[in-house]
Amino acid sequence: MTGTTTKFSLAPELLRDTIPLKSINGNSLSLCYLGLMNNQHFPWLIMVPQLPNLKEIIDLSRSDQHKLMDEIALVSNHIQVVFSPDKLNVAALGNMVAQLHIHIIARTQNDTAWPNPVWGHAPTKPYSEEEKLRAINRLK
Repeated sequence: MTGTTTKFSLAPELLRDTIPLKSINGNSLSLCYLGLMNNQHFPWLIMVPQLPNLKEIIDLSRSDQHKLMDEIALVSNHIQVVFSPDKLNVAALGNMVAQLHIHIIARTQNDTAWPNPVWGHAPTKPYSEEEKLRAINRLK
């Protein structure tokens, strides 16, 4: 009997709702998939460790937990510089999508949902092609 290996695949919801980014500030991530949430209301990135069957940060090896934190810090620092938010929300919730993923959302006091959570506040406003390119270039 041959063994089967499970490969990483992005949850369908995250695949549908994010725009893949190859790098941020010229840095590629070695552990995580990085995607821009397709919602113009907020600068919002999604990070997903590219390992199969993860639900919680504690499901990662200790080494990968540290790598994840380093990558979160890298992305968060860049978001802070580029968008100058009043508050940077970093969270791994998983209530709607069980696959381990981390939200990094730049919040400002004049955003459409402040001070409430971003979820369910207003309908998603997808990027136009031009706005998507502008957002991607800003993050590079």
